[in-house]
Amino acid sequence: MQPKQRVVIVGAGISGLVACKHLIEKGFDPIVFEAYGTVGGVWSRTIESTKLQTPKQLYQFSDFPWPASVKETFPGHEQVMGYLDLYASRFGILPKIKFNCKVTRINYVVEPGNAEDMSDWQTWSSSSSDWPFSSGGKWNVVVQDTAAACAGVEVYQVDFVVLCIGKFSDLPRVPEFPLKEGPEAFEGKVLHSMDYAVMGRGLAAALTREKRVTVVGSQKSAIDIAVEVAKRNGSRYPCTLLFKTAHWTLPDYLVAFMFRNLSRFVEFMVHKPGEGFFLWLLTVLLSPLMAMFSKLVETYLRWIYPLKKYDMVPDHSLIEQFASCMTPTLPSNFYHAVEGGSLVLKKSPSFRFCHTGLILDGGAHSYHPTDAVIFATGYESDRKLKSIFSANYFQKCLAGSSYPLYRECIHPRIPQLAILGYADSPSVLYTTEMRSKWLAQFLAGQFELPTIREMEDEARKWERCMRRYARDKYERYRVSVMLQIYCNDQLCRDMRCNPRRKNSLLAELFAGYGPSDYENLIPES
Repeated sequence: MQPKQRVVIVGAGISGLVACKHLIEKGFDPIVFEAYGTVGGVWSRTIESTKLQTPKQLYQFSDFPWPASVKETFPGHEQVMGYLDLYASRFGILPKIKFNCKVTRINYVVEPGNAEDMSDWQTWSSSSSDWPFSSGGKWNVVVQDTAAACAGVEVYQVDFVVLCIGKFSDLPRVPEFPLKEGPEAFEGKVLHSMDYAVMGRGLAAALTREKRVTVVGSQKSAIDIAVEVAKRNGSRYPCTLLFKTAHWTLPDYLVAFMFRNLSRFVEFMVHKPGEGFFLWLLTVLLSPLMAMFSKLVETYLRWIYPLKKYDMVPDHSLIEQFASCMTPTLPSNFYHAVEGGSLVLKKSPSFRFCHTGLILDGGAHSYHPTDAVIFATGYESDRKLKSIFSANYFQKCLAGSSYPLYRECIHPRIPQLAILGYADSPSVLYTTEMRSKWLAQFLAGQFELPTIREMEDEARKWERCMRRYARDKYERYRVSVMLQIYCNDQLCRDMRCNPRRKNSLLAELFAGYGPSDYENLIPES
């Protein structure tokens, strides 16, 4: 029998697609609102030269492998989009999606007689009836038709909302500048990587061809754009990659090796939240192996790349960077472009604009002439998430805490709502699918959440644990990066499924884990 409760999913990127699929399997009839005209989320609005940073074996749905025609270990933009289109068609997701429908805000409405202060709730609902849906409240979802000439709005009242709005879109993060020292002082073109990505190949080429382009940033988008522009213009019009902090970057073959060997044994080297004495002792004994491996990889990277020559040696360890999920895969031609003069690397703690370029802080050559500046400086993901809520109470819940989400998808004090796709990991698809399976089981009534206090205590444990490794790079959406299997164990136990997915003790300890290991999660009686 189909559940009577109405569920809305906001966004048809990877998170929205996989959430919809698993809710359909549990008998729900979800509505998916997508602001744009296609599925894929950020993948539909990224530069065409972008490739996966994760081997495809870890970036695939558990029950839907990549087509045999995709031979590459790291598929490109068009292949990823094709894969997502096939997934949406195969599992009947497309009919559930309302394209060009942007959710502008959501508001939690408590029915008369149930207006108890939510801050006093012990669980998500003020009563235990109709769990996991509260009989005392619903969400009003305000939707705007972006395709209509005269955009109207429509309000949907639903029992549960799944936010899959993505971290890497819509609200670009741009550095702040003093008055008259920002982009307004510059005669050239200034844009964000988000704007560059949606231009398409033709317009992007027209913007940058035979121009001195400066790309600001040091992560994946900055590297990809800089390499693309350098290849287009050559050494006559070199592209400059301007960065504040050097990061460790890995060749794709080393990334593939590391991911193939992410096993339980490797996770024994990492401290866990709430670990007992035996696990603590085991980690103390094994953790020197992880530190040794980190130093070995750092030494290898110094050997294969001219890091010292170009001031690209980071001040932090590889472990610290990996824990913060900030370790991009480096294109194979990156340092070839640098050595050939088509790509220039410049490090500066800060800069400001002038009429014909940039003034860099530090160094003898502080003036940097340029024709265009592309900020690849990330997105305001917290502000984006906060802005969708009408109520100040929920905005403060999100803004005033550094604690991670419970199971990386539930905020204890925001009832009848889940957030998918905000948990950083080496494979967002893998992480999100596991939480989608968990969420579908929860909404189907297979298990209950702990009390609000218990969920908050669990989140605090994760924060304390992960700050040990990520240090000042800690963010609340990056807590499971080093403990993917351990997190999956928790999800499996919640769903009453066996977390041991291998067929022998040896494989259980030393074989790598991936999405296909969790294809058939069947609750134990």
